[in-house]
Amino acid sequence: MIRGVRGAITVQSNTEKEIAAAAELLLKKMIDENSIAPEEVASVFISATDDIDQGFPAKAMRTLDGWKHVPVMCMREMSVQDALPLCIRVMIHLNTEKSQQEISHVYLGGAVVLRPDLEKK
Repeated sequence: MIRGVRGAITVQSNTEKEIAAAAELLLKKMIDENSIAPEEVASVFISATDDIDQGFPAKAMRTLDGWKHVPVMCMREMSVQDALPLCIRVMIHLNTEKSQQEISHVYLGGAVVLRPDLEKK
């Protein structure tokens, strides 16, 4: 079974350093909370809003030990009026036996407003 693991985070500023740090933080949290091994991953899609253009968030995946051969793609998020600015979104396509209810989606920083129903209390 392939399941999607979703996550999002906002950056404070459009700098390469901030983009890389935020993407790495989000990816590590998604991986840790779901106990994901690179060999279980089919692919990773990472999108960024139009106001993020000083670095590739997907480069953060290459800093993670063991993730060198996982297919990853960066793309632009749809430009929608009043959408959350400075936002990086991630979808990990994971081969797993976990049910959808067992998947932990991760929303950090200003991105918690995207899925308040998933906020952990």
